[in-house]
Amino acid sequence: MSIITIGIDLAKNIFAVHGINESGKAELVKPKVQRDQLLPLIANLPLRRLTK
Repeated sequence: MSIITIGIDLAKNIFAVHGINESGKAELVKPKVQRDQLLPLIANLPLRRLTK
């Protein structure tokens, strides 16, 4: 299955990123992502839809 929803806990310098699949199970769990690593991480994920 693929990641269909991504949640990002925003902070000043460290972010938590969590992605779930169609069944609601976690496929991506990154509790500590540096600010400069967030965009490359998201850009390399095969997302279907972006929402705000």
